[in-house]
Amino acid sequence: MHTQFAPEWLALREDADAAARAEDLLEPLRSHLIPPLVVRDLGCGTGAMGRWLAPRLPGEQRWLLTDRDPALLAQAAGSLPVPAVAILRDLTDLTAADLAGASLVTASALLDLLTADEVDALAAACVAAGCPALLTLTVVGRVELEPADPLDANLTAAFNAHQRRTVTGRRLLGPDAADVAAAAFDRRGAVVHRRSSPWRLGPDRRELTARWLRGWVDAAEEQEPGLAVDAYLHRRLAACEAGELRATIHHEDLLALPG
Repeated sequence: MHTQFAPEWLALREDADAAARAEDLLEPLRSHLIPPLVVRDLGCGTGAMGRWLAPRLPGEQRWLLTDRDPALLAQAAGSLPVPAVAILRDLTDLTAADLAGASLVTASALLDLLTADEVDALAAACVAAGCPALLTLTVVGRVELEPADPLDANLTAAFNAHQRRTVTGRRLLGPDAADVAAAAFDRRGAVVHRRSSPWRLGPDRRELTARWLRGWVDAAEEQEPGLAVDAYLHRRLAACEAGELRATIHHEDLLALPG
Protein backbone atom coordinates (compact mmCIF):
# COMPACT_ATOMS: atom_id res chain seq x y z
CA MET A 1 0.00 0.00 0.00
CA HIS A 2 1.24 3.48 -0.84
CA THR A 3 2.41 5.30 2.31
CA GLN A 4 -0.13 8.06 1.62
CA PHE A 5 -2.96 5.59 2.28
CA ALA A 6 -1.32 3.37 4.92
CA PRO A 7 -3.57 2.99 8.00
CA GLU A 8 -0.82 4.11 10.37
CA TRP A 9 -0.31 7.34 8.41
CA LEU A 10 -4.05 8.01 8.29
CA ALA A 11 -4.28 7.42 12.05
CA LEU A 12 -1.30 9.68 12.73
CA ARG A 13 -2.81 12.59 10.82
CA GLU A 14 -6.40 12.25 12.05
CA ASP A 15 -6.15 14.71 14.95
CA ALA A 16 -4.38 17.32 12.80
CA ASP A 17 -7.04 16.91 10.12
CA ALA A 18 -9.80 17.38 12.68
CA ALA A 19 -8.18 20.52 14.07
CA ALA A 20 -7.69 21.97 10.58
CA ARG A 21 -11.13 21.50 9.03
CA ALA A 22 -13.16 24.68 8.67
CA GLU A 23 -15.97 23.98 11.11
CA ASP A 24 -17.74 27.25 10.29
CA LEU A 25 -18.77 25.75 6.93
CA LEU A 26 -21.14 23.45 8.81
CA GLU A 27 -23.55 26.27 9.68
CA PRO A 28 -24.60 26.99 6.07
CA LEU A 29 -24.51 23.26 5.32
CA ARG A 30 -26.93 22.34 8.10
CA SER A 31 -29.59 24.65 6.68
CA HIS A 32 -29.70 22.45 3.56
CA LEU A 33 -30.00 19.15 5.42
CA ILE A 34 -33.28 17.46 6.36
CA PRO A 35 -32.90 14.28 8.45
CA PRO A 36 -32.79 11.37 8.10
CA LEU A 37 -29.53 11.87 6.21
CA VAL A 38 -27.73 9.71 3.66
CA VAL A 39 -24.08 10.78 3.47
CA ARG A 40 -21.75 9.60 0.71
CA ASP A 41 -18.11 9.62 1.88
CA LEU A 42 -15.79 9.36 -1.13
CA GLY A 43 -12.31 7.94 -0.62
CA CYS A 44 -13.22 7.30 3.01
CA GLY A 45 -9.94 5.69 4.07
CA THR A 46 -10.24 4.55 7.68
CA GLY A 47 -13.38 6.66 8.26
CA ALA A 48 -11.80 9.75 9.82
CA MET A 49 -14.17 12.12 8.03
CA GLY A 50 -17.18 10.24 9.34
CA ARG A 51 -15.85 10.16 12.88
CA TRP A 52 -15.38 13.94 12.74
CA LEU A 53 -18.48 14.95 10.80
CA ALA A 54 -21.25 12.59 11.90
CA PRO A 55 -21.50 14.01 15.46
CA ARG A 56 -21.72 17.50 13.97
CA LEU A 57 -24.66 16.75 11.66
CA PRO A 58 -28.30 16.73 12.74
CA GLY A 59 -30.56 13.76 13.24
CA GLU A 60 -30.52 10.17 12.10
CA GLN A 61 -27.80 9.32 9.59
CA ARG A 62 -26.66 6.51 7.34
CA TRP A 63 -23.22 6.72 5.74
CA LEU A 64 -22.27 5.11 2.44
CA LEU A 65 -18.49 4.71 2.50
CA THR A 66 -16.70 4.45 -0.83
CA ASP A 67 -13.10 3.37 -1.31
CA ARG A 68 -11.12 1.00 -3.51
CA ASP A 69 -9.20 -0.53 -0.60
CA PRO A 70 -11.18 -3.33 1.11
CA ALA A 71 -9.06 -3.29 4.28
CA LEU A 72 -9.57 0.44 4.79
CA LEU A 73 -13.28 0.07 4.05
CA ALA A 74 -13.69 -2.64 6.66
CA GLN A 75 -11.92 -0.52 9.27
CA ALA A 76 -14.01 2.53 8.41
CA ALA A 77 -17.36 0.75 8.45
CA GLY A 78 -16.74 -0.58 11.94
CA SER A 79 -15.58 2.71 13.43
CA LEU A 80 -18.31 5.24 12.70
CA PRO A 81 -20.74 6.34 15.43
CA VAL A 82 -23.66 5.88 12.98
CA PRO A 83 -24.77 3.03 10.68
CA ALA A 84 -22.42 2.68 7.70
CA VAL A 85 -22.34 0.64 4.50
CA ALA A 86 -19.07 -0.14 2.71
CA ILE A 87 -18.97 0.22 -1.08
CA LEU A 88 -15.88 -1.08 -2.86
CA ARG A 89 -15.41 0.80 -6.12
CA ASP A 90 -13.43 3.40 -8.01
CA LEU A 91 -14.97 6.78 -7.24
CA THR A 92 -13.68 8.59 -10.33
CA ASP A 93 -16.65 7.57 -12.48
CA LEU A 94 -19.55 8.41 -10.16
CA THR A 95 -22.63 9.81 -11.87
CA ALA A 96 -25.71 11.70 -10.72
CA ALA A 97 -27.58 8.37 -10.74
CA ASP A 98 -25.02 6.96 -8.28
CA LEU A 99 -25.64 9.91 -5.96
CA ALA A 100 -29.45 9.78 -6.18
CA GLY A 101 -30.94 9.98 -2.72
CA ALA A 102 -27.80 11.35 -1.10
CA SER A 103 -28.26 14.20 1.36
CA LEU A 104 -24.56 15.11 1.24
CA VAL A 105 -21.39 14.15 -0.59
CA THR A 106 -18.20 14.55 1.39
CA ALA A 107 -14.50 13.78 1.06
CA SER A 108 -11.23 14.62 2.77
CA ALA A 109 -7.80 15.04 1.15
CA LEU A 110 -9.16 13.79 -2.16
CA LEU A 111 -9.46 16.50 -4.81
CA ASP A 112 -5.71 17.00 -5.32
CA LEU A 113 -5.42 13.30 -6.26
CA LEU A 114 -7.89 13.70 -9.14
CA THR A 115 -7.61 15.03 -12.68
CA ALA A 116 -9.41 18.09 -14.01
CA ASP A 117 -11.90 15.88 -15.86
CA GLU A 118 -12.57 13.81 -12.74
CA VAL A 119 -13.18 16.88 -10.59
CA ASP A 120 -15.44 18.33 -13.27
CA ALA A 121 -17.42 15.09 -13.43
CA LEU A 122 -17.76 14.99 -9.65
CA ALA A 123 -19.10 18.55 -9.60
CA ALA A 124 -21.51 17.73 -12.42
CA ALA A 125 -22.78 14.65 -10.60
CA CYS A 126 -23.32 16.48 -7.31
CA VAL A 127 -25.14 19.40 -8.91
CA ALA A 128 -27.30 17.15 -11.09
CA ALA A 129 -28.20 15.05 -8.03
CA GLY A 130 -29.08 18.22 -6.11
CA CYS A 131 -26.90 17.39 -3.11
CA PRO A 132 -24.41 19.58 -1.25
CA ALA A 133 -20.72 18.70 -1.33
CA LEU A 134 -18.28 19.25 1.54
CA LEU A 135 -14.75 18.65 0.25
CA THR A 136 -12.02 19.25 2.81
CA LEU A 137 -8.24 19.43 3.18
CA THR A 138 -7.23 19.99 -0.42
CA VAL A 139 -3.56 20.96 -0.67
CA VAL A 140 -2.92 24.41 -2.15
CA GLY A 141 0.86 24.32 -2.58
CA ARG A 142 1.93 26.62 0.25
CA VAL A 143 4.15 25.52 3.11
CA GLU A 144 5.66 27.75 5.81
CA LEU A 145 8.49 26.46 7.96
CA GLU A 146 9.93 28.19 11.01
CA PRO A 147 12.81 28.80 11.15
CA ALA A 148 13.10 29.37 7.41
CA ASP A 149 15.78 27.67 5.31
CA PRO A 150 17.23 28.74 1.93
CA LEU A 151 16.10 25.43 0.36
CA ASP A 152 12.46 25.73 1.44
CA ALA A 153 11.30 27.42 -1.77
CA ASN A 154 13.05 24.91 -4.05
CA LEU A 155 11.58 21.97 -2.18
CA THR A 156 8.11 23.50 -2.25
CA ALA A 157 8.30 24.02 -6.01
CA ALA A 158 9.54 20.47 -6.59
CA PHE A 159 6.87 18.99 -4.33
CA ASN A 160 4.13 20.95 -6.10
CA ALA A 161 5.40 19.73 -9.47
CA HIS A 162 5.31 16.18 -8.10
CA GLN A 163 1.70 16.70 -7.04
CA ARG A 164 0.87 17.72 -10.62
CA ARG A 165 2.63 14.71 -12.16
CA THR A 166 1.08 12.32 -14.66
CA VAL A 167 0.37 8.84 -13.26
CA THR A 168 -0.77 6.04 -15.60
CA GLY A 169 -1.99 8.62 -18.08
CA ARG A 170 -3.75 10.77 -15.48
CA ARG A 171 -2.41 14.28 -14.89
CA LEU A 172 -3.15 15.04 -11.26
CA LEU A 173 -4.35 18.47 -10.21
CA GLY A 174 -2.33 18.72 -7.00
CA PRO A 175 -2.42 22.29 -5.67
CA ASP A 176 -4.64 23.46 -8.55
CA ALA A 177 -7.53 21.26 -7.41
CA ALA A 178 -9.32 23.73 -5.15
CA ASP A 179 -9.55 26.38 -7.86
CA VAL A 180 -10.64 23.83 -10.48
CA ALA A 181 -13.32 22.42 -8.19
CA ALA A 182 -14.66 25.83 -7.19
CA ALA A 183 -14.93 26.85 -10.84
CA ALA A 184 -16.62 23.57 -11.81
CA PHE A 185 -19.32 23.97 -9.16
CA ASP A 186 -19.72 27.70 -9.78
CA ARG A 187 -20.36 27.43 -13.51
CA ARG A 188 -23.11 24.89 -12.80
CA GLY A 189 -24.91 27.32 -10.51
CA ALA A 190 -23.84 25.99 -7.12
CA VAL A 191 -23.16 28.42 -4.27
CA VAL A 192 -19.51 27.90 -3.35
CA HIS A 193 -17.95 28.67 0.03
CA ARG A 194 -14.17 28.38 0.48
CA ARG A 195 -12.15 28.39 3.69
CA SER A 196 -8.51 27.98 4.62
CA SER A 197 -7.83 24.81 6.65
CA PRO A 198 -4.12 24.64 7.46
CA TRP A 199 -2.28 22.03 9.41
CA ARG A 200 -0.31 23.77 12.17
CA LEU A 201 2.43 21.45 13.32
CA GLY A 202 4.84 22.04 16.16
CA PRO A 203 6.40 20.42 19.21
CA ASP A 204 3.07 18.87 20.22
CA ARG A 205 2.95 16.87 16.97
CA ARG A 206 6.59 15.90 16.45
CA GLU A 207 5.91 12.42 15.10
CA LEU A 208 3.46 13.71 12.50
CA THR A 209 5.78 16.59 11.61
CA ALA A 210 8.70 14.23 11.06
CA ARG A 211 6.63 11.81 8.96
CA TRP A 212 5.20 14.65 6.88
CA LEU A 213 8.66 16.16 6.43
CA ARG A 214 10.17 12.91 5.18
CA GLY A 215 7.34 12.41 2.71
CA TRP A 216 7.51 16.00 1.50
CA VAL A 217 11.26 15.83 0.93
CA ASP A 218 11.09 12.39 -0.70
CA ALA A 219 8.46 13.57 -3.19
CA ALA A 220 10.47 16.70 -3.99
CA GLU A 221 13.63 14.63 -4.55
CA GLU A 222 11.74 12.16 -6.76
CA GLN A 223 10.61 15.08 -8.89
CA GLU A 224 14.01 16.85 -8.89
CA PRO A 225 16.77 14.27 -8.26
CA GLY A 226 19.42 16.99 -8.37
CA LEU A 227 18.23 18.59 -5.13
CA ALA A 228 20.73 18.22 -2.28
CA VAL A 229 18.25 17.08 0.35
CA ASP A 230 20.25 14.88 2.75
CA ALA A 231 21.76 17.67 4.83
CA TYR A 232 18.51 19.63 4.69
CA LEU A 233 16.47 16.69 5.96
CA HIS A 234 19.02 15.93 8.68
CA ARG A 235 18.93 19.44 10.13
CA ARG A 236 15.17 19.74 9.80
CA LEU A 237 14.59 16.42 11.61
CA ALA A 238 17.03 17.46 14.31
CA ALA A 239 15.12 20.70 14.81
CA CYS A 240 11.86 18.75 14.91
CA GLU A 241 13.19 16.38 17.57
CA ALA A 242 14.39 19.35 19.61
CA GLY A 243 10.94 20.96 19.44
CA GLU A 244 12.28 23.89 17.43
CA LEU A 245 10.51 23.30 14.10
CA ARG A 246 7.06 24.58 13.23
CA ALA A 247 5.27 23.90 9.97
CA THR A 248 2.10 25.34 8.48
CA ILE A 249 0.83 23.23 5.59
CA HIS A 250 -1.96 25.07 3.86
CA HIS A 251 -5.15 23.38 2.67
CA GLU A 252 -8.57 24.56 1.60
CA ASP A 253 -12.07 23.35 2.44
CA LEU A 254 -14.88 23.82 -0.07
CA LEU A 255 -18.63 23.68 0.46
CA ALA A 256 -20.85 23.68 -2.63
CA LEU A 257 -24.57 24.15 -2.01
CA PRO A 258 -27.39 23.77 -4.54
CA GLY A 259 -28.15 27.13 -6.15
